[in-house]
Amino acid sequence: MSNQPAGRVLALDLGHKRIGVAVSDPERAIAQPLCVIACAGRDQDVAAIGQVAVAQEATLIVLGLPRRTDDTLGPEAAKALAFGKRLGRVLGLPVAYVDEWETTVEAQELLISGGASRARRRQVVDKLAAALILRRFLEGRGVENV
Repeated sequence: MSNQPAGRVLALDLGHKRIGVAVSDPERAIAQPLCVIACAGRDQDVAAIGQVAVAQEATLIVLGLPRRTDDTLGPEAAKALAFGKRLGRVLGLPVAYVDEWETTVEAQELLISGGASRARRRQVVDKLAAALILRRFLEGRGVENV
């Protein structure tokens, strides 16, 4: 989206065991996988994300919002919304949400087609899914108004 403000965007793919992280360039044109944070509890996860946000000079955080197959928001989405609210409050950054429908599946397919081993896929799938979420945001697709 060309009329977006400048500044890096940090995108998160929230999971039960890991949080995939991706970052944009300052002009918000390119999404790239960054890292994976091992989940260690809500407060520790927020602190770890905060460290990454500061290091990357992020001005916005984007969270993947999981929808059910019937397009409703279920318990996982409620958790993501609550986590996003907490992130915004603690880090003092705006938080946006993007429909994350099948981003992990798409990430797995990309890695398989690229010949990545099962072990390699496990290492990078979460940050690649975060990059796909970020790309959707940058393209203005799947942006949620919640």
